[in-house]
Amino acid sequence: MIPVQGMKGLRVAVLGLGRSGLSAARALRAGGAVPICWDDNPVARAAAEMEDFDCIELGKQGAFEDIARLIVSPGIPHLYPTPNPVVAAALRAGVPVDNDIGLFFQSFATSEWNGFEIAPRVVAVTGSNGKSTTSALIHHILEHAGRNSQLAGNIGRGVLDIEAACNGGVVVLELSSYQTDLARNLTPDVAVFTNLSPDHLDRHAGMGGYFAAKRRLFSEGGPDRAVIGVDEAEGLFLAGQLSEGPVDDRVIRVSVAGKLGGPGWNVFARKGFLSEYRNGKQAASIDLRDVAGLPGAHNHQNACSAYAACRALGIPPRVIEAAFHSFGGLPHRSQTIGEKDGVRFVNDSKATNVDSAAKALAAFKNIRWICGGLEKEGGLDGLASAGDTVRKAYVIGREAANFAMQLNVESEVCTTMATAVSRAIAEAEAGDVVLLAPAAASFDQYDSFEKRGDDFVSLVRAHLD
Repeated sequence: MIPVQGMKGLRVAVLGLGRSGLSAARALRAGGAVPICWDDNPVARAAAEMEDFDCIELGKQGAFEDIARLIVSPGIPHLYPTPNPVVAAALRAGVPVDNDIGLFFQSFATSEWNGFEIAPRVVAVTGSNGKSTTSALIHHILEHAGRNSQLAGNIGRGVLDIEAACNGGVVVLELSSYQTDLARNLTPDVAVFTNLSPDHLDRHAGMGGYFAAKRRLFSEGGPDRAVIGVDEAEGLFLAGQLSEGPVDDRVIRVSVAGKLGGPGWNVFARKGFLSEYRNGKQAASIDLRDVAGLPGAHNHQNACSAYAACRALGIPPRVIEAAFHSFGGLPHRSQTIGEKDGVRFVNDSKATNVDSAAKALAAFKNIRWICGGLEKEGGLDGLASAGDTVRKAYVIGREAANFAMQLNVESEVCTTMATAVSRAIAEAEAGDVVLLAPAAASFDQYDSFEKRGDDFVSLVRAHLD
């Protein structure tokens, strides 16, 4: 646990008692603060009360008297589309609003660091797609290299639940826009921006607000090194803002769209090969084509970002290359479940938006595509090229018929996952890939993309057995 520093004896309100909220309450108490908790869900309140936390309705008149700060869980809106009433009340009362990420950066460094030979480091990863894989891959590379590493944030453990820093240790954080948007402290040593595509637009009032939330990771504290995907206009702009000029190697530019030139520090992938260039000269090259855990151009982008972050931490290229080959990938992200009769089954339930689904489709050929769910803002126009690799789509979800009408490939309305998997198996031939890449949220039928992916995996494994 990371005890929260600087709040001893102060009353601190905690809104939302899920994983991050309860973790924040525990860390506040460990640091000597007095947590005042609330969640509209009585079950969540009961769980907090079992740990002897005081639960007081924060929406009541005068609730923020003598409150030093309000800590808000990621799913609770603080500005758009409309502020949560409790957050609005805190702001009217002049109470600062923060989250567990802000508390972490406020509290991670301690006086014990004076005794370390090598200062601990924090690597923070954000972006629209690939955050989880990139974060997990960085963590995997560090462990392979013998470096003490902890994985936390949006993946792994809650950020305040990790162990205290050790000599030379590295904390790898995956951070969503919900987390970077609100944190009052953001001071990573290495910050990574993977890419940007439309997502969570209602929460950020459009693409400008969404990009601004991501940008805070780089502007609030100023990382020593910034790894920036420059294949979108926003990333290119961000890299330009952070750099003092072409030779400034504090910015490492990353691309899978083409070769990057210039005298700076560049990492890019072309035709399955990762290349590192510094001062206009090639420093290393890795063949990614046979790396089973990182299939497709989107995973090659993840590999480039992770490679750049680890090079910034001093990991040699050949160590990184070896770690790539032992990386098994993450559940629900281009996860190969198995193969039978020449048909491969891949679970990419995390492809919850059009951009991530399009990248999954580009990674394979002869696809029997299971898609559909709660359609996100922006429509399905980004899937126009799906016909290049898809043999047939099997559409699930409550609005499956409407979803299917927007596709430019042969499709069948299946509604349920069981029907979709059954029909795809029945029609698949040797050389085909049955791919779950929904291009939609799961909440019309499942509690989460993990539950959706688990359902797919269970049905596939029943077929494989």
